[in-house]
Amino acid sequence: MAREFIVPGRIISGPDALTQAEPALKKMGKKALIVTDQVMLELGNCAKAEAALKNCGVDYAVFSDITGEPTDAMIGAGLRCYRENGCDFLVALGGGSPIDSMKAIASLVKDGGSITGYMGKVIEAEVPPMAAIPTTAGTGSEATQFTIITDTEKNVKMLLKGAVLMPDLAVIDPQFTKTAPPKITAATGLDALCHCVEAYTSRKAQTLSDTFAVSAVRRIFRYLPAAFRNGQDEEARVEMSVAALEAGIAFNNASVTLIHGMSRPIGALFHVAHGISNAMLMKECLCFALEGGYSRFGALGRAIGAAGKSDSDKEASGKFLAAVEALVRELEIPTLEGYGIERETFFASIDKMAHDALESGSPQNTLRDVSEEDIKEIYRKLWQ
Repeated sequence: MAREFIVPGRIISGPDALTQAEPALKKMGKKALIVTDQVMLELGNCAKAEAALKNCGVDYAVFSDITGEPTDAMIGAGLRCYRENGCDFLVALGGGSPIDSMKAIASLVKDGGSITGYMGKVIEAEVPPMAAIPTTAGTGSEATQFTIITDTEKNVKMLLKGAVLMPDLAVIDPQFTKTAPPKITAATGLDALCHCVEAYTSRKAQTLSDTFAVSAVRRIFRYLPAAFRNGQDEEARVEMSVAALEAGIAFNNASVTLIHGMSRPIGALFHVAHGISNAMLMKECLCFALEGGYSRFGALGRAIGAAGKSDSDKEASGKFLAAVEALVRELEIPTLEGYGIERETFFASIDKMAHDALESGSPQNTLRDVSEEDIKEIYRKLWQ
């Protein structure tokens, strides 16, 4: 069966990519809204994006009120800023939160309303041009047709989708990732690992997504520890930027599975950063999923050199899982308890989290059938 494969309209990657992107930015419009956060201002990263726009004669306004993972309220404020300043295109600078926010703001520019109105629908609104400049190597949002926004009234992280949300321009400049501290490098890098592993082991996997997924898995296992240990390692930063992009392209076209489905409710209820909650779930979720896809997980074990040709698929799968567990330990990912979450509060929330996880649709992409009770049991195992 024929499958569609969607990527950003244009990708400019590598050292000095932002400078190389100036002519493309100039063609996008007359006034940009830069969607970012206070950290990007403080680190001087926003000043670099502003300079690029000035160099090509493009006016701009800055919306820097993305504080943590985006909510419907932040999106409403961003939309007002866009309109009040007479902008005609958007530039996102930051991790997944500013990029996701840019997409959500863009979806409301023409028709207005609230982003919560898109829950359960495919977004098909007319959107202005969008450019994404990621400053972390992990979320892959610069290469996806998804945005994750919290509905503050229902306390649910909405996974919203639409081909119109794909950025027209993705600028992958590793200079920005050098400002990411070790904990952010670890969290976003493991988020990228989840993207490519889940994409490769999804019921929706396809030949092209497999190519990007396997390449990303190899890069992450090789270069993430180096980027974590030394943030100024140029080679590791460049390779991780590519890996995050590859992983984003992979899951954009093959979707994610159990980990992401279960991660979003933890983030919504306990305000755990997305990459961290993914990493907390990797061991138990992958352990559950192995049974449904030994050949797939085994292939990943061989791809990273954890398993050999003589290993059966089941043996190679086990070795891949062991390698994932070792990587999570090396990157010092905390447990739920270590993060400061109370056991009783967590257990009292399991029913809602399991329901919300299944409602998202992501767990159903897992090669092994997943029930709501299965999800509840995995949540419980996080405390063993």
